[in-house]
Amino acid sequence: MIKYSDLDSDKKAFILELDNVLYPERDYLLQVYYLFANFIEFTETVPSSKDIIDFLKNSYELRGSNALFSESSKLFGIDSKYEENFRKLHYTARLPLKLFLYAPMLILLQEMVVDRKQIFIVTNGSPAVQLNKIKQTEWNGLEKYLTVYFAEETKLKPATETLELIFNQHQLLRKDLLIIGVSNADEEFASAGGIDFINGNHFIS
Repeated sequence: MIKYSDLDSDKKAFILELDNVLYPERDYLLQVYYLFANFIEFTETVPSSKDIIDFLKNSYELRGSNALFSESSKLFGIDSKYEENFRKLHYTARLPLKLFLYAPMLILLQEMVVDRKQIFIVTNGSPAVQLNKIKQTEWNGLEKYLTVYFAEETKLKPATETLELIFNQHQLLRKDLLIIGVSNADEEFASAGGIDFINGNHFIS
């Protein structure tokens, strides 16, 4: 497992993705599914929320989040009019439980702050969804040290437009930065921008 002390001390700033780097995205999505299932049971009385939750959870863990509404609609006879509710919950859900950072990532961010490094979150995906996650994450006071860029507002990673913004707005050079991510898009983002890259899984396992 890599720790902050293993990183190049000459780096002035770090760029991290949000989902599955700082926290497990699963923790957000399963709570969205929980809220949706309870909404359907409350509105229609059947099927039971437990049955919907079990199906959504198992389907997500087997195949990911694509087409979950259509699959559950077919299985349980959920009216297609509720698809919009399902979609909107991803943007607006008020979660029963806060989202928590991976413990090693919390320590990593705290050490970066103590060492006066700049920390950027550059995240793909819908800005509204990502902001909803950020607002409901327990940052332990770190939020005031974070600068967030939603890549969709320029161009999604691996395109490097957001990198150019960071260079221009924060007077940084390529050699000053390290990118931490887990996806191919993040690795390609780093490569295209000429930035050093470390897989985030090395910090948590």
